Amino acid sequence: MRILMKGNDAVSEAAIRAGCRFFSGYPITPQSEIVEYMSWRLDEVGGSFVQSESELSGISMIYGAAACGLRTLGSSSGPGFDLIQEGIGYIVSAELPTLLVDVVRYGNGLGEIVPAQSDYWQVVKNGAHGDYHCLVFAPASVQEAVDLVSHAYDKAEQYKNPAILYYDGAIGQMMEPIILPEMKEHDPDQFAWSIKGRGGEPQKQVTSKCYYEFTTPESYVENLRSKYTAIEKNEQMWESYMTEDAELIIVAYGIMSRTCKEAINVARKQGYKVGMIRPITLYPYPVKAFAKLPENLKGFVSVEMSALGQMVEDVRLAVNGRKPVYNYATGKMIPDTEEFISYVKSVLEGKEKSV
Repeated sequence: MRILMKGNDAVSEAAIRAGCRFFSGYPITPQSEIVEYMSWRLDEVGGSFVQSESELSGISMIYGAAACGLRTLGSSSGPGFDLIQEGIGYIVSAELPTLLVDVVRYGNGLGEIVPAQSDYWQVVKNGAHGDYHCLVFAPASVQEAVDLVSHAYDKAEQYKNPAILYYDGAIGQMMEPIILPEMKEHDPDQFAWSIKGRGGEPQKQVTSKCYYEFTTPESYVENLRSKYTAIEKNEQMWESYMTEDAELIIVAYGIMSRTCKEAINVARKQGYKVGMIRPITLYPYPVKAFAKLPENLKGFVSVEMSALGQMVEDVRLAVNGRKPVYNYATGKMIPDTEEFISYVKSVLEGKEKSV
């Protein structure tokens, strides 16, 4: 049965239905609905909710709950997501799974509360120190966000690594008809590594594996390399749209990809062969989507709601010099179809400079 739900509420309910029983975090626009929803819904299912005094304390509580094997959730936006980076680093170091949500707002510092995609560098390239990645999923609709929640939990547990659901404030605030998954229970005691209380067992410590678990520096390095090599090989996700005969391929994710798809349909009717690659995972970046290119392809355009264009770096790496790459960074604006097609024409006519 389809029901109408706001994006943030739907993601919260999807987490509950995936077995999440612990949330800690702090309200900040445009993700505050997640905090509000979890505050009453977790109580209904016997979970625990903590509105922490700060983002730093919130991510620290998630660290502790995740160490007990619970499916945990944290969420923030903008300057709040900045503040949890140290905690993410500790969770990575301890090799614990959790799901974090970044509902992106625009700008540096406090920024603005309008939707954007300008956290790409921080989320995909990591904001804490050291050698690590977080799995990063970028839904383009409320339904896809719901569907990715359970998948993200599964992958976080498979690789013992945090996962991030990364979407802009538009998806968080919009209402769409969705189908929710069935409720399932999660057993926190299923993992050999989880803390289960004393109960006669030897005391367990959850700490940085960089220093304590591995017998040699080489074994620690090999553990990291093998984990992220496996993720990059097996977990790439993307959508290809009308790329088979394209003369120009747009690369866009999230809300921007929906605008691009509409513009591509209009451009096709006008005789312009345009297609799109939509990354669903931002880490691992879907380089496999770029492996086979149309013979008549003239280039790629990275389209993103940021001031400088951040994903364009990964597009260039994926293309690896085989074709020109153009950067169409729109700031906090979503261009209308006419503006977008005008830029496409300009690229195809050789009037734009590649990066």
